[in-house]
Amino acid sequence: MTAAPPGGSGPDPTGAVDRKIDAAVADAVDERLEDELDEAVTELVGERVDELVERADASADRAVEAEAGAVAAQAGAQSAREGAVGAGRGAVLAASAVVPPDDPLLDTAVRRIEAHVDEENPYGRPGRPMSARSPFRLAFTAALGVALAYGLVKALIAVQSVLVLLLTAAFLAIGLAPLVDRLEARRVKRGRAVGIVLLGVLLFFVGFGFAVVPPIVEQSQSLVERAPEYVQQLQDNRRIADLDDRFGLLERAQEFVSDPTRFGTQAAGGVLGVGKVVLGFTFNALTLLILTLYFLSSLPSIKANAYRLVPRSRRARVGLLTDEILSRVGGYVAGAVTIAGIAAVLTFTLLVVLGVDYPVALAMLVFLTGLVPLIGATIGAVVITAVALFTSVKAGIIVAVYYLVYQQVENYLLYPKIMKRSVDVSPAATVVAVLVGGSLLGVLGALLAIPIAAAVQLVLNEVVAPRQDQL
Repeated sequence: MTAAPPGGSGPDPTGAVDRKIDAAVADAVDERLEDELDEAVTELVGERVDELVERADASADRAVEAEAGAVAAQAGAQSAREGAVGAGRGAVLAASAVVPPDDPLLDTAVRRIEAHVDEENPYGRPGRPMSARSPFRLAFTAALGVALAYGLVKALIAVQSVLVLLLTAAFLAIGLAPLVDRLEARRVKRGRAVGIVLLGVLLFFVGFGFAVVPPIVEQSQSLVERAPEYVQQLQDNRRIADLDDRFGLLERAQEFVSDPTRFGTQAAGGVLGVGKVVLGFTFNALTLLILTLYFLSSLPSIKANAYRLVPRSRRARVGLLTDEILSRVGGYVAGAVTIAGIAAVLTFTLLVVLGVDYPVALAMLVFLTGLVPLIGATIGAVVITAVALFTSVKAGIIVAVYYLVYQQVENYLLYPKIMKRSVDVSPAATVVAVLVGGSLLGVLGALLAIPIAAAVQLVLNEVVAPRQDQL
């Protein structure tokens, strides 16, 4: 190939070679720079890593040294504590050498050393507790328990009358609660419903007082006025006259009732005693009314607060059982009122037909005595029969026969059917509960016996029996 002449238009070989050389030089320089840069970076990173490793080793060495120092410090502290204890014992021994053996330590510093006072225990370290099996501890605990039990019994005896009022008020409130609930179901506010129910109860007792008190006062006045005449009539009796001849009874009785001073003094004393009884009865009745009003108006909140004392897991079941027990108590009261009401209505009808005086008062008396289980109806029958005998012998015999028949009907027909629906207690349990309750608390115990028996029977059937079946 021939080269192009100068000044011609052919290719320039010299320029092409220069460009190739420049490119090769640039590539060589870049490669060299890259190698040197990699070497510098690698060297720098290595130096940094070595430095970090050296620092970590130094930190580990310092941590080991610190741990060793802490162990040494702890050992020193223990040694110092032992030295302090030894010094304290020495001081105690020195104080014991100075102070007589039978004299307590009087130096506060010695006490602090002996008690091992420190920052956590400014009054010294507590000693070991007394053994639970110590005879002194057992005897003291037993004596304290006996003293507390005796004090509790004495306190209950002292407030027995108050407890009786509380139980009676609670029983009346539970018994009247269904009437209040029915009024509330008819959109009557609870306060107004409680007032209506208590007003009805008060009207009944006020009517009973107006029906009973006037006949009692009238008959008492008649007895006082005709007492000398009755004594004079007794003298016509041969046996009474014989006793009068031997002991002078009628003469003394005649002198007593004929002397207005002596008879009036005795009558005044009797009136004063009756007045005290009436005053005490009025106070108890007013207290009972206030307590019943409080219990009846606050019964939902009282139940809610009582349920909160039961664990959450058992609260629902306890609430259902308690509601059922209260329902049975209310049913018992309703059943007793129904039975007593039937007896009172029938007694009023019989007395009106026979023409016996004061039939309303006597019917109310039968109603009140009929509320007492087992013996109340018998007491009412005896009183009504005695009053009827004063009217006429025929009326008394008719009333006695009527009560003999009616009590059989009530005991074997009315009472089982009515109480079976409301309380559901067996007849044997009823008799036993009434006898035990009457022996413990009298009339109140007899009234509470059947509801308590129903509650015990419910707990036995729903709680005790299922647990025994699972064993």
